[in-house]
Amino acid sequence: MVGFFVVGYFWAMASNTLARKILVLTLILVGLGLLMVGSASFVDGAKNFADKWHYLKLQLAWSGVGILMMLFTSRFNLKLLYKNSTLLAGLALLFLLIVLIPGIGIKVLGARRWLGLGFLGFQPAELSKLFLSIFWAALISKNEPKYSTMFASLILAVGLIMLEPDLGSALILTLIAVSLFWTSGGKISKIFFIGLTGIGIVGLLIIFSPYRLSRLRTFLDVSHDPLGASYHVRQAIIGFGSGGFLGVGLGQSLQKYIFLPEATTDSIFSVLGEEFGFVGTLATLFLFLTLVWYGLNVAERNIDSFERNLIVCITSWIGFQFLLNTAAITALVPLTGVPLPFISYGGSSLVVLLSAIGLVINVAKKA
Repeated sequence: MVGFFVVGYFWAMASNTLARKILVLTLILVGLGLLMVGSASFVDGAKNFADKWHYLKLQLAWSGVGILMMLFTSRFNLKLLYKNSTLLAGLALLFLLIVLIPGIGIKVLGARRWLGLGFLGFQPAELSKLFLSIFWAALISKNEPKYSTMFASLILAVGLIMLEPDLGSALILTLIAVSLFWTSGGKISKIFFIGLTGIGIVGLLIIFSPYRLSRLRTFLDVSHDPLGASYHVRQAIIGFGSGGFLGVGLGQSLQKYIFLPEATTDSIFSVLGEEFGFVGTLATLFLFLTLVWYGLNVAERNIDSFERNLIVCITSWIGFQFLLNTAAITALVPLTGVPLPFISYGGSSLVVLLSAIGLVINVAKKA
């Protein structure tokens, strides 16, 4: 594991262009994701499908689709995205609306977040992160930035996502919009006002939602309801503690067997921490920080405003989603269900993220 990180990281550093560095780092993270999905899922795969590699096979398939999409978007004409950005935003909002319709949207664990397409399914909230990023990047790149339109579409999208409900995706979308507002010259005072408003709205959502209120109590007191509300985060912390400095070894996690909920998705970082220890979690942190740093470097280059705004949106999306997942699973913030980018099991998130990275590479090749 350490060798994998070291060789991959320095391979990325040795690449002679930003586009190659970003490509290599992304492929390393996808490879790490396959490694962790295979390790975290073989118990459930054997129990539920009589095939311990069931989830890994699906993740491999989605990785292949995602990499093809990354190659496609890395060569796509970005002017077409700019011209059709309003259409993409409309599609994003339409999908977010359709998923709420009973009989069309698929309800899983009390949340209606999936659209079924025959034997396939996808989460419109994941697609909305990309399509709305493109729309907002186009809006703010005009001679007179249309901030009011951006925040109006954000409020509409967040409202629809909260009806699923999916607080994590709503937070990520909000952070993307605020990041773009700030980097495009938005006033700090307005950002402060937006932050206070957001905190107030989240507070109301928590107060009027019993399960969110229970999660907040768990965050404030991890000993609260140890077999109920705080069970998930307590088991995740036990996983990190069991890993120690170097970890127990690939495939040797005990938490993933019967203790840790959502071991292949929201909690996969805990499995990584148990199997590869402090060293593995720190290495993962460095990979993501480096990827975000290179993304910001691309945004600083002499590129047009639409491309710059788009890179800011995608980079902040990846960075904040990584931060929110890892902070939640280590009890630094209340538990919120968002996947770990490129690593958690799931086709919607992986394919959309790889498509977004393709756009970053597209711009980096010209920067």
